Amino acid sequence: MAAVATETRGRRPRPARPRAAQRKLAGGIVWIVVVAALLAGVVALNVAVLRVNLHYDELNQRRAKLRAENAALSSQLASSGTTARIEKLASEQLGAVPAAPDQTTFLDLPR
Repeated sequence: MAAVATETRGRRPRPARPRAAQRKLAGGIVWIVVVAALLAGVVALNVAVLRVNLHYDELNQRRAKLRAENAALSSQLASSGTTARIEKLASEQLGAVPAAPDQTTFLDLPR
């Protein structure tokens, strides 16, 4: 028995961790990793939404600019096409020609 007693004296006793405490620690680490992954996913999703919103804003600005350009072109087309079309129809169907400036007279009407 003396031989057994000397063997245990040379070693330092290791504090024994209960297996339940080891499982709690491992479970806590797993939860930390899961929460960190979820937070990283939320941040990545917010960045993607921000990029989509920026692209959507650029498209809206482009659309507004194109609409303004279309309105200006439509107005220009309406004002320039009307006179030319009337003159063309008058000359083709009625044989009318524009009056010379020296043949034009103005009347003053009383108010």
